Amino acid sequence: MASRNGWKELVLPCIAMVAVECSTVIATILIKAASVKGMSYFVFTAYCYILGTLVFLLLVSLFKRKSVLPQLKFPLFSRIFLIGLFGFSGQLCMYKGLQLSSPTLASAISNLTPAFTFILAVFFRFFIVFM
Repeated sequence: MASRNGWKELVLPCIAMVAVECSTVIATILIKAASVKGMSYFVFTAYCYILGTLVFLLLVSLFKRKSVLPQLKFPLFSRIFLIGLFGFSGQLCMYKGLQLSSPTLASAISNLTPAFTFILAVFFRFFIVFM
């Protein structure tokens, strides 16, 4: 049994997983409804990123860190840019596929993300499998 102070370590990851899955389902349903009415998935993805940026800036301003953050130099900025570019490209591919199929199929395929992550981690030797 977890101590009274350690409950956050057990509960918060589960809450975060549920929140991420709920946001993915909501975004999938919204893009399907918006694309049926003629909205471009490029515009929808841009709106998602703008909303995410605003929420992130709000959270950063509310929970300021007391430690010193690293300076934003070119190597760090380029990594952040590449991660954002990969995420944006992935969302565009998912939304284009969703435009051609159903939200149920998109949800089923998104459940394969942990398996693909594991395969890539093994391939790039971030995770070693002992057999």
